[in-house]
Amino acid sequence: MIKSTDHIGISVVDLARSIEFYCRGLGMTIVEQEGFAGEQYEKMLALKGTHGKLALLRAGNLQLELFQFTSPVPKRNDPNRPVADHGITHFCIEVSDIQAVYAQLEAAGASFHSPPIEFEGFATATYVRDPDGNVFEIMERGKQVESE
Repeated sequence: MIKSTDHIGISVVDLARSIEFYCRGLGMTIVEQEGFAGEQYEKMLALKGTHGKLALLRAGNLQLELFQFTSPVPKRNDPNRPVADHGITHFCIEVSDIQAVYAQLEAAGASFHSPPIEFEGFATATYVRDPDGNVFEIMERGKQVESE
């Protein structure tokens, strides 16, 4: 049985840059930071000779696991990849003050698909791109939804 979501893993180009972005933009803190290599990682990731470094970041109940691979050499994604392309398109973070989080992310260098948009009292939301073009959504639930 499913208990909860534990973390979201993201492969990044530059671990230090991504740590700075997520800590500054979303107020996350580093829980763990280390190198990775060895048989267990090779088996789990199905990547022979894999190694690199990782960081686990946390804010509230959100955990991000950032990986910077040194082997195998990663293939770069298109940082402007349309969210209509097949695969995981985004993850969503519920926030309590979308305007404040938007400003904080903007100061951290995020790019946005649009300013926050209100969806008929249900929610206000926008899509955000990190320095590698990975997409996530920030969403503030509408007042009428919160009171139901």
